[in-house]
Amino acid sequence: MRTDASARLDPARGAGGAAAVLPVLALLGVLAPLPAAAQAAAAVELSPVVVTATRSERLLLDVPAAVDLIEREAIRDGQWRINLSESLVRVPGLVVLNRHNYAQDLQISIRGFGSRASFGVRGLRLIVDGVPATAPDGQGQVSHFPLNLAERIEVLRGPFSALYGNAAGGVIALTTELAPGEPRFEFAAAAGSHDTWRAGLSAAGGRDPFAYTLEAGRFSAGGERAHSAASRDTLNLRAAHLDSPLGRVRLSLNSLAMPDSQDPLGLTRDQWQTDPTQAAPVALQFNTRKTTRQTTLGAEVQSALSPASALTTALWIGTRSVVQFQSIPVAVQAAPTSPGGVIDFDRRFGGADVRLARTAGDLTATLGLSFERADEDRRGFNNFRGAAPDLQLGVRGDLRRDETNRIDSVGPYAQIELGLGAWRLHAGVRATEVDFRSSDRFIVGANRDDSGRRSFSGLTPSIGLVLRPRAAVSLYASYGRGFETPTFAELAYRADGSAGFNDELRAAHSHNFEIGAKAVWERLRLNGAVFAVRTRDDIVARANVGGRASFGNAARTRREGLEASAEWLPDRRRSLLLSAALLRARFESQFLTCGPPPCAAPTVPVPAGNRLPAVPEATLFVQLRQRLGEVDLSAQAQLQSALYVDDRNSDRAPGYGVVSVAAARTVEWGHHRPRLFARIDNLFDRRYAGSVIVNEGNRRFFEPAPGRSLMAGIDWSF
Repeated sequence: MRTDASARLDPARGAGGAAAVLPVLALLGVLAPLPAAAQAAAAVELSPVVVTATRSERLLLDVPAAVDLIEREAIRDGQWRINLSESLVRVPGLVVLNRHNYAQDLQISIRGFGSRASFGVRGLRLIVDGVPATAPDGQGQVSHFPLNLAERIEVLRGPFSALYGNAAGGVIALTTELAPGEPRFEFAAAAGSHDTWRAGLSAAGGRDPFAYTLEAGRFSAGGERAHSAASRDTLNLRAAHLDSPLGRVRLSLNSLAMPDSQDPLGLTRDQWQTDPTQAAPVALQFNTRKTTRQTTLGAEVQSALSPASALTTALWIGTRSVVQFQSIPVAVQAAPTSPGGVIDFDRRFGGADVRLARTAGDLTATLGLSFERADEDRRGFNNFRGAAPDLQLGVRGDLRRDETNRIDSVGPYAQIELGLGAWRLHAGVRATEVDFRSSDRFIVGANRDDSGRRSFSGLTPSIGLVLRPRAAVSLYASYGRGFETPTFAELAYRADGSAGFNDELRAAHSHNFEIGAKAVWERLRLNGAVFAVRTRDDIVARANVGGRASFGNAARTRREGLEASAEWLPDRRRSLLLSAALLRARFESQFLTCGPPPCAAPTVPVPAGNRLPAVPEATLFVQLRQRLGEVDLSAQAQLQSALYVDDRNSDRAPGYGVVSVAAARTVEWGHHRPRLFARIDNLFDRRYAGSVIVNEGNRRFFEPAPGRSLMAGIDWSF
């Protein structure tokens, strides 16, 4: 985690482990070295850190919540910049499971929230340049996050994320660079194992008060596993008028295209242990794959109404389309209620967030209103044509589902911050209402109309107190009440197989408590937090029959844990980062779930005390950086305890520890100074499961991680 540009190595910091990267150093020495640099200053001052994930700019030490900031250097240097997991692995309490499957998204959870997602990201609020990447029902994606342009990533954990309403187990907000300056162009590329490569061109600059950033890039991967090839085209544009008659105006455009990303599916334990590079046989039979296209346009206007008042208005619109071929057996699709094996939807979404802030002395008050809408045309088709002996699998067949869906979310909110000498009081409240409507246009028989409407509402107050006994130290305590609705997919089907929405499914409500401490000295930065979360009506899997999965509620769950991180910079040539988390996440009440499909009714007990699936009890991240001569070296180790695969805790993916090393060097070549870097991941070629598919009905739980892999790249500014 970075704090301020004044604390960086120039041009980048590195870490120990030189013996492991000697072959890499040979590569980095092909061009003339830089002239010998003067000795770096012994002291490194960590300047005050400002965060914005709390909806307003605040000093990190004044925020009564666990907030981590990852800055540009840590996101870029020696990294692939393909997956958000590369950067977020260093944040304690946040678990990013890289599925190494680009037909699905990363699995991200914060303090156990979001861990049950079998696809996409849920339970968290995702934001790119002020534009939500989370739908109103709480389902989100991160594949379009522009890591090559990222200036910073903020991660907010704990009670104050409740001010974002639905799906607020935490907040992950990425901000791209946007500042006036001399025009700067960059070619960035990297290539490595498994036919993986990325390349992009970017431009940035502008004459004050105008600024712009533009990037176009492509990523492609053959994949270590069979049937896992993927490609991704991205376009990102930001523009700003920093002194317009309306105030500071910023525009953003984000576009993503991922055609026919192959899906190797999960493996059973026997398949994984026999050959972790294989695809599930049914993935090859049905040619499982996914095509995704998404475009988002956003605008933010910050207007100073007076020296004490400011109005911030954010608007966004976008489209998302997905075509996904699944591996549902032909016999299952024969059921009259089956939605088929091909998902095809086109979604239009948009929203607005308007907030007014006013300061009077030591009191700052904010009033805001947030509105979001998503309209969707969703269809389902058979993933086969014909019949034996001329049966064709993995092709679009007959129409089996045709409906229009709408989600509306409205949330007024208020926040106050009051300074009382060395104390600061923070409080807020949000009232959220989420309305789901579906109109079924594919009605089978008189009683097969799956149309429905459900509404959920929740009040989420939060309060926190900060004490600054010293200028560099803060202590805090906070409480917040969380609110999480079902997603449209979880709400769509009833457990008994009858038509219509699941009327029995309820929203989850949680009580979040946290105490913590932060300190920033000249050479050392410390963070620590202890928390407890009690949740009522957590959403769990119940039944799966005829291709229709249904969900229910567990009466009570509980999460307790601690998080800590430390960053030490003895001088400009060395640094050490440690982050660790312990989390005890359990079901506190017994409930029933299903066994193998088809399962029309849950009959298998899940006893109280079982662990929440896909939530490790312990994580540890260590990173060392060291400059040797003109080469910046780094070594990092990641340790994670076992992951249970389902609510019944019937199996688990063992814990693991992996080591990665990297080296980077800026060289002079005429008037140019390209930055060369190389990396070795999974240095000791450990075999482990990178993620698990939670509650997978066919027991294909395991998604293997790659073995040892190599990468080399270049960042060339001109």
